[in-house]
Amino acid sequence: MERVQLNNGLRIVMEKMPTFRSVTFGIWIKTGSRNESLVTNGISHFIEHMLFKGTKRYDAKRIAEIFDGIGGNVNAFTSKEYTCFYAKVLDEHLEIALDILSDMFFHSLLDPDELAKEKNVILEEISMYEDDPDDLVHDLVTMASYGKHPLAYPILGTEERLKPMGPEQLRLFMKDRYTIENTVISIAGNIDDSVVSLLEQYFGHFDVHGPEQIVTAPVFKGEVIFRKKKTEQNHICMNFPGGKIDDPRYYAMVLLNNALGGGMSSRLFQEIREKRGLAYSVYSYYTAHADSGLFTIYAGTAPKQTGDVFELTHALLHDLKQNGLTAEELEQGKQQLKGSLILSLESTSSIMNRLGKNEIMLRQHNTVDETIRYIEEVTMEDIRSVIDDMFAEPYALAMVGGSDKSIAHVRRDELVH
Repeated sequence: MERVQLNNGLRIVMEKMPTFRSVTFGIWIKTGSRNESLVTNGISHFIEHMLFKGTKRYDAKRIAEIFDGIGGNVNAFTSKEYTCFYAKVLDEHLEIALDILSDMFFHSLLDPDELAKEKNVILEEISMYEDDPDDLVHDLVTMASYGKHPLAYPILGTEERLKPMGPEQLRLFMKDRYTIENTVISIAGNIDDSVVSLLEQYFGHFDVHGPEQIVTAPVFKGEVIFRKKKTEQNHICMNFPGGKIDDPRYYAMVLLNNALGGGMSSRLFQEIREKRGLAYSVYSYYTAHADSGLFTIYAGTAPKQTGDVFELTHALLHDLKQNGLTAEELEQGKQQLKGSLILSLESTSSIMNRLGKNEIMLRQHNTVDETIRYIEEVTMEDIRSVIDDMFAEPYALAMVGGSDKSIAHVRRDELVH
């Protein structure tokens, strides 16, 4: 991995992979839904959409035609804390990707007619999301965890907030957030040193500067949210507090997640799905933010089985609290994590994402050997420390279903030590 700066201070992180024939290139901006206000909620995602809707040189159809014509992929995503625009192309087509993505980044028209059409597309996206209870419940449990903090804002925004937004509001937000200090170029694949001159050509004129936005850390609330919806299943999410992205126990949390619900051999999957057939989908995951983190358990089950799923989940969590992980689970998790890390190195897209996220969130990069060493060094004491923090207060709970009877008497505090 190499890190360089263009003459204007723009950060570049890159990995040369000479045995590959592809290149993945990404523009990362440190802005997402947590950087919005209640009034502007959804604007980061809206801008992500609008940058594909045309520039003076390329309209939306032409952008799509060019990438289809070279067999490349172009896309973008918005998260709570960052936005990324990226393309994967053959190495010989890298300059085409740089030309178009830089033009989108600097010269998107934000045409009012296109904006009105795309606003409707996003409203349809929100409606689709609202209609999908196993997606919706994850947003609700974040609200139950963080209350009115911006980290609880939905990435897509809401109809009420999106409808009044116009081109000028998007431009002002971009001027504030799309700055050199907030932007990183990440590139991986068959490149050489000449790529820096190429990036200087397309991004060297970037001159928008701005101060780092001051954000406040959320306070874990541990509340309950129920959304009544006609569904065949109850969709349940439980959130526990976890460590932030630079927590020294980061890999302990990842290993704990793997053992509890991160795969087909995990405790939740084996007990609830395989042994008892109470759910088709049951899993856990860990989300780390700049200053906080959440450990999430999800299950979708029939209303008549919801009580059993809660009882089993609580029993598994009680056992975890009392006894921690077994030595076998810890070792198996380490091997699994190392394997997935090494396999990810076979993809230019994975490496571009890893470099971009590490630079935008941490400003540091561990080598593969260093990462493997950190994984290997996780001890049972580290796991115990994470477990103790998880159960320090009642968990947050969200459910989408026809009735809240099954959660009315759930004792969320019985796991607190």
